[in-house]
Amino acid sequence: MAHRSGFVNIIGNPNVGKSTLMNALLGESLSIATPKAQTTRHRILGILNEEDYQIIFSDTPGVIQPAYALQESMMDFVQTIFEDADVFLYMTEPGEKALKDEKLFERLKEVQQPLLVLINKIDLIQQDQLPELLDYWKQQFPNAEVYPVAALHKFNVDELKQRLIELLPESPPYFDKESLSDRNERFFTSEMIREQILLNYKKEIPYSVEVEVEEFKEADDIIHIRSVIYVERETQKGIIIGHQGKMIKKTGTDARKRMEAFFKKKVFLDLHVKVRKNWRQDENQLKRFGYRN
Repeated sequence: MAHRSGFVNIIGNPNVGKSTLMNALLGESLSIATPKAQTTRHRILGILNEEDYQIIFSDTPGVIQPAYALQESMMDFVQTIFEDADVFLYMTEPGEKALKDEKLFERLKEVQQPLLVLINKIDLIQQDQLPELLDYWKQQFPNAEVYPVAALHKFNVDELKQRLIELLPESPPYFDKESLSDRNERFFTSEMIREQILLNYKKEIPYSVEVEVEEFKEADDIIHIRSVIYVERETQKGIIIGHQGKMIKKTGTDARKRMEAFFKKKVFLDLHVKVRKNWRQDENQLKRFGYRN
């Protein structure tokens, strides 16, 4: 049997469940997923390997109209999906009508590669509403295949995976067959800390935060990690730490548990908080944090 390989690039508005879908397809909690918009900031590849195929899933930030430099970089990551896609997954949910970027929406309609429109969260609607949704998206994308899914509950995920395998071109693997992603351990460590900040803090705080792993030392039985949480203002630093350090302790504990499940090893996590004023608008800081080349 010929080997199949290819890039399956996922696009959609914030909060439609792109990361949840990729994790369900991979069978791994690779990309962080929270109820908050703009959880994903980078383009993250998740690699699914079997003997006769390799699917490279590309999860990108949700499409927004950018308001500052960091968000502009996030939208630059979205644009890269048109460079290497073998299959496109456009993810939407009940109540949505289009991408928040009209030009991007129209560009997606013109792609020559196979396009699958996924209506996620269909478990939240009455089933008699489904035919109307399917008809709407078939009208929007006449050449696309439309799938109702519920990524969180893995409804229709196996059927979707099988269809993706059929659509992949015949090709040798692009990555080593043991690879799970193109990202390294430090990246996933910083993302797991940021995930807990998104879950534990409210309002603007999670969006003003960047996480940097300064030290990652792995021994046979434990990983020692030193990491810094950067915020934009002194007042935010106080909120992250919390009264008597309770909030930073909770964030660290939750992140450590997530890391131990991910790395399957004990973790010692040393967390610090520093101020880096207006880093989201600073080109040099954005380069340092990997948002600019």
